[in-house]
Amino acid sequence: MAWASRVRMGSISLTHDIRFRSKTAGAALRDEDGIMNAPELLRTLGDRVRTLRLQRYWTLRDMARESGVSSRFLVQLESGRGNISVRRLADIAAALNTSPAALLAPTGLAPQPAVVALLGLRGAGKTTVGRRLARRLGRTFVELDRRIEESSDLSLAEIFALHGEDYYRRLESDVLQQVLLEQQPIILATGGGLVTSPETYHLLRTSAVTIWLRARPEDHWNRVVRQGDRRPMTDHPQAMADLRALLAAREPLYASASIVIDTSSKPITKVVEAVERAVHSAIGS
Repeated sequence: MAWASRVRMGSISLTHDIRFRSKTAGAALRDEDGIMNAPELLRTLGDRVRTLRLQRYWTLRDMARESGVSSRFLVQLESGRGNISVRRLADIAAALNTSPAALLAPTGLAPQPAVVALLGLRGAGKTTVGRRLARRLGRTFVELDRRIEESSDLSLAEIFALHGEDYYRRLESDVLQQVLLEQQPIILATGGGLVTSPETYHLLRTSAVTIWLRARPEDHWNRVVRQGDRRPMTDHPQAMADLRALLAAREPLYASASIVIDTSSKPITKVVEAVERAVHSAIGS
């Protein structure tokens, strides 16, 4: 039963219009006739829309403007949860200069994400763990902040001093899109505040395996001090209280990562081994 025969009924949603049969957990995503079921269909559609959007260097707001579909719904669509109507699908296809059929055409197994992204506040161990993990997996290690500095020809301190945080967040989003479009197998260390930018964090979570290196406030503090940086406590007696509050505010965002690894009271070798096992499990290699 093809959806194309019902295009005039714009309110019909794809999951009501494509025939599929229920499967038990872990069963194949297609029935014996090779027809995609609804979850696979929506994931495929979301992946293709996101890929085409990124190829145009569009943000979700850009896509919403061009298609007339809200940014909120586009977030759901790209994450494979958007039960889209035929009319909306046609609008999105037109904005991307393609056809609904091309967006929905069956494919083989979806490629695994090329990027493994490490999340956490400063002192989480993103650089230390990331470098060792990259060597063990034969991948390139990339720090997003260094790429931002290279792109702007300014240091982070200069970016914040001259242009402010909003400008930095725009650069962060633009550079992340460029990194993802390269489709190289990398270990990416992200900035601690990336998770506070909803569109940027959504892009990362839907395009990479994201790993939060969770640690207690005391661990963050001690690791920064061991690196020889005592700025957090200079003329700032409430620094630890501020750190606790910041971590508490961001914990729900970090917790939405694909994988959470507890690093507290663990030697770096054990942390790297735990992350490596999690990555192998996530990407099937």
